[in-house]
Parts: sequence; C-alpha cells; structure tokens
Amino acid sequence: MPLSSYLGDTRSGGEWAQSLLPSSSDTAKSTPKAHSTRKSRKRTALISFLFTNFLTVALSLSFMFFLLTLLFGIPKPISSHFKARSMTRRLKTRKPVIRKHPILNPNQNGAAVDITTKELYDKIEFLDKPGGAWTQGWKVSYKGDEWDSEKLKVFVVPHSHNDPGWKFTVEEYYERQSRIILDTIVDTLSKDNRRKFIWEEMSFLERWWRDASVDKRESFTNLVKNGQLEIVGGGWVMNDEANSHYFAIIEQITEGNMWLNDTVGFVPKNSWAIDPFGYSPTMAYLLRRMGFENMLIQRTHYELKKELAWNKNLEYIWRQSWDAEETTDIFVHMMPFYSYDIPHTCGPEPAICCQFDFARTRGHGFFYELCPWGKHPVETNQENVQERALKLLDQYRKKSTLYRTNTLLVPLGDDFRYVSIDEAEAQFRNYQMIFDYINSSPSLNAEAKFGTLDDYFQTLRDEADRINYSLPREIGSGQIGGFPSLSGDFFTYADRQQYYWSGYYVSRPFFKAVDRVLEQTLRAAEMFMAFLLGHCQRAQCEKLPMGYAYKFTAARRNLALFQHHDGVTGTAKDHVVLDYGNRMHTSLQDLQIFMSKAIEVLLGIRQEKSDQTPAQFDPEQLRSKYDALPVHRAISAPKGTAQSVVFFNPLEQTREEVVMVVVNRPDITVLDSNWTCVQSQVSPELQHDKSKVFTGRHRVHWKASVPAMGLQAYYIANGFVGCEKAKPAKLKFFSKLSSIQCLAPYACSKVEGDVVEIVNRHQTLTFDVKHGLLHRVTHKNGSQNVVAEELGLYSSSGGAYLFLPDGDAQPIIQSGGHLVISEGPLMQEVYSYPKTSWEKTPISHYTRIYNGGNTIQEFLIEKEYHVELLGKDFNDRELIVRYKTDTDNKRIFYSDLNGFQMSRRETYDKIPLQGNYYPMSSLAFMQGSNGQRFSVHSRQAVGAASLQEGWLEIMLDRRLVRDDGRGLGQGVMDNRVMNVVFHILMESNISSTSNPVSNPLPLSPSLLSHCVSAHLNYPLHAFIAKKPQEISVQTLSRSFSPLATPLPCDLHVVSFKVPQLSKYSQQQLGDPRFVLTLHRRNWDSSYCQKARSQCISVADEPVNLFNMFKGLAVLNARATSLNLLHEDTEMLGYTEQVGDVAQDGRVIIPPMEIQAYKLELRPHQ
Repeated sequence: MPLSSYLGDTRSGGEWAQSLLPSSSDTAKSTPKAHSTRKSRKRTALISFLFTNFLTVALSLSFMFFLLTLLFGIPKPISSHFKARSMTRRLKTRKPVIRKHPILNPNQNGAAVDITTKELYDKIEFLDKPGGAWTQGWKVSYKGDEWDSEKLKVFVVPHSHNDPGWKFTVEEYYERQSRIILDTIVDTLSKDNRRKFIWEEMSFLERWWRDASVDKRESFTNLVKNGQLEIVGGGWVMNDEANSHYFAIIEQITEGNMWLNDTVGFVPKNSWAIDPFGYSPTMAYLLRRMGFENMLIQRTHYELKKELAWNKNLEYIWRQSWDAEETTDIFVHMMPFYSYDIPHTCGPEPAICCQFDFARTRGHGFFYELCPWGKHPVETNQENVQERALKLLDQYRKKSTLYRTNTLLVPLGDDFRYVSIDEAEAQFRNYQMIFDYINSSPSLNAEAKFGTLDDYFQTLRDEADRINYSLPREIGSGQIGGFPSLSGDFFTYADRQQYYWSGYYVSRPFFKAVDRVLEQTLRAAEMFMAFLLGHCQRAQCEKLPMGYAYKFTAARRNLALFQHHDGVTGTAKDHVVLDYGNRMHTSLQDLQIFMSKAIEVLLGIRQEKSDQTPAQFDPEQLRSKYDALPVHRAISAPKGTAQSVVFFNPLEQTREEVVMVVVNRPDITVLDSNWTCVQSQVSPELQHDKSKVFTGRHRVHWKASVPAMGLQAYYIANGFVGCEKAKPAKLKFFSKLSSIQCLAPYACSKVEGDVVEIVNRHQTLTFDVKHGLLHRVTHKNGSQNVVAEELGLYSSSGGAYLFLPDGDAQPIIQSGGHLVISEGPLMQEVYSYPKTSWEKTPISHYTRIYNGGNTIQEFLIEKEYHVELLGKDFNDRELIVRYKTDTDNKRIFYSDLNGFQMSRRETYDKIPLQGNYYPMSSLAFMQGSNGQRFSVHSRQAVGAASLQEGWLEIMLDRRLVRDDGRGLGQGVMDNRVMNVVFHILMESNISSTSNPVSNPLPLSPSLLSHCVSAHLNYPLHAFIAKKPQEISVQTLSRSFSPLATPLPCDLHVVSFKVPQLSKYSQQQLGDPRFVLTLHRRNWDSSYCQKARSQCISVADEPVNLFNMFKGLAVLNARATSLNLLHEDTEMLGYTEQVGDVAQDGRVIIPPMEIQAYKLELRPHQ
C-alpha cells in the first residue's frame, strides 16, 4: 500500500483502515489428542520399569515416607522468596539432555530440528497475498467444538512499552510519562488483586525507585511478591538484536537483573521483546544461560508469521544451530499479528479489537488516536456486556486456532500506556466486567482473566504436560513436549509489502562505532580494576579503584542504555542521539582517566594512588567532544629526552603487533623497556584534503610485544646514541587534482604506469592508479584473486529504519585524484583521495599491509575509509563499498550475529534488494567451491549483501531526508565525519570443506579469522607519558604480565571484573567478589591454523582457573549464570563441569559455549 495509507504516528499503532487477505477453509484447531507418552526416545525404559514394578515401588516409597515422618515430623513446604504460584520456578522442565560434548567441525550435522528459518525462506513465495480482515493472513474460522474437552484459558496481560530514548531522551520520557505510569500501576493494582501488569525496562524503574517514597517502594515490592506485577526481561533496556555485540547484551541484562535482585529481590525468568526489529538466536542462547525459561517476540517478517501460524508453529523451542544435545533449548512465543498494540493483539480482526481499547473511548480525554476503522470502544455495562463479551471471545477463539494449546496470551497495551489513573481504570474496569460474564457462562467453555507472562507460560506448560500436542515424527524437545524445534534467525524484518527494515543496520554509523569503543574500553578498564583490587590487601590501595566505583556503574549503564532498540540502531531523534553520544563520551573519558592512573600502580611507578592524584599518562587518542573523531596525540621529545609509551593488551595471548604513534619530528629512535634498539619506520601523516594531503606530522611504526592482559612500555627517544633512527618510508605520488610537494626527510618519486603494487611476505596488492582502487591480490604461491574494489551510492527513498533503494548503486569514482604510496620495512600503504563529480569527495581511503614476522597483521589487508557524507549533494544517498571477487559463492555468504555466531545468508530473487541486506556486527565472508574464502572483518556494526556472484557489499553511511513512516518523524541528516576500518582476509582450505550451496548450516570462521577479529575489536590501548625523561636517567624495565601462561587461542576472556564495586569492601571475607567469563570460539579446522607461532595451544584440555594468574591465588571458584544470579548449572543447560571447580579449579568449555565463574583473589604470600 502507498505510504500515505500508513495510519498513526507510532511504530506500533500504524494500521490499514480497510483490510485485504488469503483464504483457506480448513483453519480450525483440531481437537486435542488424548494424553500419550511424549518423547518416548528418552523415557521408554524408565516408564516400562515403573509399570512393571509399580506395586513394589509404591509400597517402598510409602514406607520410607512413614519412617521419615516418625523421625522428623511432617515436613514443611519448600519455600521460595515469592510464595505466589506464578513466581515459582519449574525446574522439572529444565533438565538438559546429557550426552557427550559435540566435536564441532565443518562437516558436522549440527542441531536436529523440525524447522529452520532457511527452509522457511526457501518455501515461502513472498507474494504478499491480501487476506481480508487479517491483512497479512487469512480469514480465520473455527468449528466451535475445539474447547469441549479443554476449555479456552485466556490471559490478558496489561503492559506499557517504554522506550528509554526515541522521540525524547530517557530523562524526558521519565518526567513526562514513565514516572506517572509506574505510579499509576502501583495505585491501580493495589485496589484489586485480580489486576496484573508486566514491566520490562530497569532504566526507568531504577530512576523511579530513586524518587519513590518508602511506601511506594514497599507497595511495588509487595505487588511483585504476590504475583500481580511481573518484571519481564529485566534488562536495563529491551536491547536491539542486530547491531548489539554479545558483550554489551550480557552487560545490559546483567546490570538490570542484578539491580532488580539487589533492590526488589526478584530474578526474571521470562523475556519480553516486542519491539526489536528482528531477532537473533544469540539472544536465545544468552537468556538460556542466564536461567530464563521462556521468551516472547513480535517483529518478524509478516510472511514468516503467516507460514508459522498456518502450521500452528508460532510457539516453538529455539535451539542453536550447533547444538546436537538440546542444551540451549528455550521456549518461544511469537505474536501472530502486525503489531503489539491492542488492535493487533486480541485477534485477527483489528477493526474489532480496537473497540476493546478503552483508552480510545470518545469523550474520556485520553488523547489517543480514535479507531481508524470507524467503530469505537463503548463503556461496558449490564445491557451490552453479553454482546461485547461474545464479540471479544470470538476474536480470542480465532486467535487461539493459530496455536496448538488452548491457553491463549492476549497483550493489552501499547507505547507509554497507562499514563493516568483514569486510563488504567477504564481498561481494568471494562475488561473485568467482560471476564466476569465469560467466566459465569460455563457453556462458553472459556475462562478469561488478567495475567502476567509467567501466569501464561506456567498454565501453557501445565496443559502441555497433560495433553500431547506433538505431531508425528516431530523432533521437538526433551524439555517441554508438544512443540516443534527451530533454529535460525529472524532477519531481515519486513512489517508489510516490500518495506524491509535493513536501513537501521547502518543508520548513525558514527555512534555505532563509538558504542564498540566504549565496550572495549569498559572491558579493559574492568580488567585494570580487577587486577588492582586482586593485588590489594590494605584499605590504602583501595582508594583509587573505589573512588571510581560510581563512574564504572555509570559507564555500564550508559553502554547499556545505548543498546536500546532505538539507540544503537540509530533510529532516535537528533537531540536524543546527542544525549546518547554525550553519555558515552563522558564514560569514555572517565574510564580512560582511570586507566591512565591505574597504569602507574600496575607498573610499580607508584604503590598507591588516590583518585584525586593527577595522572602521569594520557591516552594516546584524544576525543575533543562526543561527535568528533579521535585525534592522535603527537609526541615531541626534546633533544636528549625520551617519552614513554605504555601499551595494554586486552587479549588472552601475547601480542606481537606493528604499532603506530604520531610524532612531531621524524628523527627519532624507538627503544624497548630495557632501552634496547627497536627497528622502526617513519612516514608522513595524511588527511582528507584535496589541496593539502600532508598534516606536517609523522607516523612511527614498530613491532611491539605485549604480554597477555598485560602492560609493556616503550620509549620514543630524541638523540639516543647507538641506535638507528626510524627509517623514512619511500613515497610515490600520482595526482591529477593538484601537485603534491615532497616532504622532508622522505625520498619521493612519481608513479609510472597504470598500476601500482605494494608487497609483503605473503601477498602483493595491485591497484588501478587512475581510480586509486584495489584490483587484484597475488599470493606468495603465485595464485591470483580478483578483488575489484568499487565505491558507489544508492539513490534511496528510505529513512532511519527502511532501506528503499531506487535501483542499483552507481559507481562514483572517476579517473584522476590523488594517490600517495608509502613503502617501508614494516608498513606499506596506498592512500587514495579519489576524483568524483563533487567538489569535495565524500570518501577517501587507505589500504595497508604489514611486515613483522609472526604477526597476525602479515596475513590481512587493512582498509580504512574516511567518510564525509555531508551536505545537500548527498541527500537521499547511501554509500557502499563493493568487493567484486572471483569467488564462485552462488550469492551465498555468511554474516555474524552479535559477534558470537555466524548465519548463512542467501540472496533470493523473490525478495527485493533491500530484503537481501543483512546485519554484520563484525564479520562477513564468502566461500567458493574450491574452499577459497574472502572475509571482511569490521570493528563496528554495518549491513552487508552478496547481490551478484562473487560480490560482497557493505554499506558505510546513509543520509536520508524523509521520515519513513515508522513513527520517528524525521530523516537521518546528522551525519558525522568518521573512519570505517575493515580487515580483509583471504584463505585457502587445507582439507576438504563443506559446500556452502548444499550445506544449509552456517560455517565457522578459521582460527586465524577469529584472531584477526579479536585484534581488530580489542585493539591495544596506548598511553603516553605527559612529561619526557632524560635519556641519561634510564629507569628500570617496566612491564606487567599477570597471566601464568597465555590462554589457548580459541578461548576468549569475555570479561574479568568486580561486578559490584560499591559493595566490594562490605562483602564477607572469602566470598567470591570477582567474575571471569570465558567464551570458547568454534573454528573451522579445514583452514590452516595460521595464528602461527602466536597460537601456542587450543582449549581441548581443561583450563585450570587456580593456576591462571601470576602472583594471585584463586579461591572459592564456582560456576554461575551469565547474569551472575544462578549457580545451578544444570538449570542453565550446561552439560557438565570437569571435576569439582571449587576443589581443583579445572574447567572445560565446549566450543561455542560462554561460561562465567565467580572467584576470590588473594595475593600470593
């Protein structure tokens, strides 16, 4: 339909006033089958035994119980924190299927499931057939006898969706609406214990809690305890699932869950995600490992919803694609209709459902949009209650035919609803009258009441335990019977017609990059904090870390806030983006100042340090404001002095890497911490300026070695006798725009010919001189690959959410422009400032390769794009880079989900170009039939596609004038100058590998690819001494090497931290105050372990936590959930621990798994 037909101004409230839809006759729910034994493959032996020996077993148990009663008296009931039935945990459904650990390899079959999202895409025709009242479905009907043997049980779940930033900032929303909504909930629920409500976002609840009176807080807690109010999800926000990295997702859920547990004493077990724009299996995995039991999702492609609904598969068990053991299973409820608003939640006919949104009643002054279908809600009374109740029950019955059970969920809410007592009373009062009528009419075979999400899931599980809903030959799950199992993800989301939400993968890319910088800075600062406190035994040395405790909390919460599905997505109004940006910028500065001070303590420069003492070091990169690119600080050591540079390596393995700092003068020398000469190279610093390519400053490169999770100092010296100075790079120029003047002390020449090459030990890169673009890569064995780089622009009519291209992207690079080639012993670079049809080109770019034996960098190609998509010339344009290779990938590629796992992507002709774009958090690769791989690693979230054979296309930035009709009310015009960095890797297999065409499962990266990703996403942190020191006064060697030995190179430290800094000193001696979270990466063994000499081992053998650190004893280690709130590992789905962790410290982590351990640290005596 035309955009103008989209009614309403919120994403949830938009609707069509007239309905369109496919018809079908046989849509009625079949009568539930008689109860029969489920999952006989796992239970037959036990059942046979019990039946055979029933009398013996029964008598034995009775006699044992009688003896226990005589000895101990009648046992008391087992109590939990919450007595309400709805809040008790159902552990019986959570037992994992115990089998051997899977050995993951490229030929593994992976999970056995009933449904994959790939199969759904293959099957669905995507014809968008009109369906009548349910526009995207069909005319739903029922026979009427479906509820004769099992009555319909309806749970109406009141809710209010509160965005922590969208059209207003989080604080503006709190003051205008969320504060009042929470007050309203407490007041109205306290009047009648039949009333229920659910709440999701802890960012608002924590803010309200600070303002609330003691009585209000107590009332809130009591409502939670008695089951009237359930906290669902309980994360700081309802996070995005396309752009967010798994580190940040864990952080944001943990921050919210821990605050909730500490404050209210409640731990959520049901997740509620009604507004993220597509869903990732990573989220399902993380929630499962946090002790969650059930999930609810809403925004999936309307054609997938229809297909799942047709086959009664909207409720399923979500299983990870690699999981052959059913340890990752989690139950999912997918909402069936267009939106989560009231017109689209009671049943398939929105014109009728809208009549039961009593906040839209005329004359009540609630200020909500009237029903666009012309029929409006009316107050329920004794005269009309029968007609009203039967009309609503008809919708409930029709909706229930889309699901297998006779337990029905009906959400009752919308964005920022229940904002006044009158509004809440209107909903509760009218619905209660309707419920009373339904419940007092036995002939209706229905029961309706207000409920929480937990009420619904508990009742559904009870019904599924009593009645077998499994289909013949259905694999299902051993954890809950009667439902299919599914693997895959739900991208890219389309809400109607050909409106695909792939634009937000790239909207506001500058802040997507800042998000990842804050993540890796927080992770590094948390490590510093853990080491400071681990080595500290006196109150004096706690001053610095404890002085920053509140800033760490603020940093976690500012990072968490940005994970909101209108934050990292880039889909908020300009002033809200500014608020997010300033929060992240403030936290970045706080963390960097803390790290600058902590370095002095860890290196032994000062034994103790206060948070008030000025730091002796500065971060090597400086950000002047929230939306400015970082600038390298220039080192200017006077004659006879040396300036120290300290590097922190946040990775788990020793790092050999070519590093770079900027200096004001080129005649310097690099020395290590023992004052030994280090080979170095100097080259001019370049900039995005047609008339002035050189800044006048210089870049010094050298190969550094930094211990795992440790610190290493180097010196930049001026006038050090006995060492060779940094070797100047040789420069070559090509320019048709203006002349480039040679810069001292460099030797310069002009480029001759149409091509230019840069070479290292492993590859030769060939460039087209006139266009300045990469053309070909030749490997050291002589084989060649076409890698034709292309920069282009789409014309587009989309907005912040939607990518709506008008045809294909058009190349923008013309013949001519600047080309500067720098050739040195450690780094070689081609810089291109291309000619375009605009006076100031929107992009310039660097291509670099490195030398430096035994470094990861030798194998990769570094691409850095400087993007300035500014001004009206680029309105309604979207900038892409396209790598046209000779890889015969059949338009199949693999993109990562949240930096955690890969997903197989296939380009379909039956969906439009924008629907073939997918999220790429950090990696995408293509694989040819010969096993040749072409991988692109990113340090920020982007969108990617493979629209033609051998092409990998990545979007860099987008500038759009229009609002795209999804509620934001503006375009995306606040573009910032930014740099996008990719690391390209080309690999050949060394053994037979899986065929991407025939294998529907995702392939895994190689070990080298994982290492490249880790180096890019967790870069070295560099700090420069504020003052130079005299060369004549040579200080002792300075380094900090905390690990006893580097960890296996497929084992990643997700975090090492003190999670509750504010309570650190109050916790009892011996309590584990530190947390170590480990992720074992799965890698494709058919590719060479080119991590080379850097890779000492892989994690096939147990890792001993007790022996992990030098100088620190690990005590009281125990496994915990990823949100740190559960220690029952069986309930979390983990299959086993090797030995008793608390006794011997040995843990083994299967590939793909993330495991967290609570520890206590003490310095060795």
